[in-house]
Amino acid sequence: MRILHTSDWHLGQHFMGKSRQAEHQALIDWLLTQVDAHAVDAVLIAGDIFDTGAPPSYARELYSHLVVQLHSAGVALLLLGGNHDSVATLGESRSVLAFLSTTVVGAVGDAADHVVVLHRRGDGSSNGGSTGKDEPGCIVCAVPFIRPRDVLQSQAGQSAQDKQQSMQAALQAYYQGVYDAALTRQAKLQQELGCTVPIIATGHLTTVGASSNESVREIYVGSLDAFPTAAFPPACYIALGHIHKPQKVGGLNHIRYCGSPIPLGFDEAKQQKEMLLVDLDASGLTAVTALPVPRFQAMVSVNGNLATLATAIATAAAQGTADKPAWLEVTVAEDDYLPDLPERIGAMTQGLPVEVLRVRRQRSNAAAIIAGEATATLDELSPDDVFERRLAPEDLPPELQQALSQRYRAVVASLTGAAE
Repeated sequence: MRILHTSDWHLGQHFMGKSRQAEHQALIDWLLTQVDAHAVDAVLIAGDIFDTGAPPSYARELYSHLVVQLHSAGVALLLLGGNHDSVATLGESRSVLAFLSTTVVGAVGDAADHVVVLHRRGDGSSNGGSTGKDEPGCIVCAVPFIRPRDVLQSQAGQSAQDKQQSMQAALQAYYQGVYDAALTRQAKLQQELGCTVPIIATGHLTTVGASSNESVREIYVGSLDAFPTAAFPPACYIALGHIHKPQKVGGLNHIRYCGSPIPLGFDEAKQQKEMLLVDLDASGLTAVTALPVPRFQAMVSVNGNLATLATAIATAAAQGTADKPAWLEVTVAEDDYLPDLPERIGAMTQGLPVEVLRVRRQRSNAAAIIAGEATATLDELSPDDVFERRLAPEDLPPELQQALSQRYRAVVASLTGAAE
């Protein structure tokens, strides 16, 4: 059994005024090619299929296109709800999609409802059905994003630590309940078929040890920072979503975030995006292979002062074309105080195959030093203290510093004399 593990597609994302429609269409076309080339039996999307609860119509069309094309190829599709997804939106077509080899698990329900059997790939025959339905390949503990209210009731007087512990215990108990139901299903299939069907699990959450980035939205604010890997049931593979950076969790080969297939922010621009080919047999997990995803839209983050940015922007322009310019984020250092930065950056990019989506100002070293030393309130500082702290980080010749100090004292003296 071979599963393609992916997550966090965020169909319909509106990124700094730009649609990702063309990228997602290219992604789907690429995925369909890979499914055929690598003989994938089933595709698993571990949450955040859509970017918002009310996705635009083109995002729904892409979603439907993926479902239909995979069904035509005889490939099963398992869709899990994420924290960005609307339970109602995913649920509205669930019964129809069940006839198209697609299982949608959008919200928490009875444990048995989260036990999904994925079958070996069919032959893509003309009726669209799979001829592999008598060959179960694995059992999935199909757990979507779990909202605190789904498994936990607030208790009066609980401390923040108590709430963390309660949420962790509730999630662990829920996973165990689904796993127990999967074991029952496994025993039944063993009796019917005379062979062992491996059990895997899913999740859309933050785990202990996972490396995140700024594009990921916190989902358990005030109730759970991260779920420990030891609290997962002993499934042979755990397919996770929510964190956009592909990674093993705690160095464990069988607990994986596949990451998002396209960069969802400039902080992800340098990441090699991937999907994971997961191979299973009766003994359990046999291999996990990273499948690099090509970049469908160049995104580059450059930084420097005005003297160095021109070269950096020209280098970034090599990734763009006239019909598909590279998207740029420009961070200006040292010269960040200038009021006409957008105009200056615009002049640098004139005629180049780039499109500047954001210009950021990096706080100067002086401002950072002042902020770092601001441990006292103004009420605790004298005017002399404030002046000295402001003057200290400036890179000025000694004679100029002395002249400014003398001028300051003269102004203070004149103001004090006038007040008297």
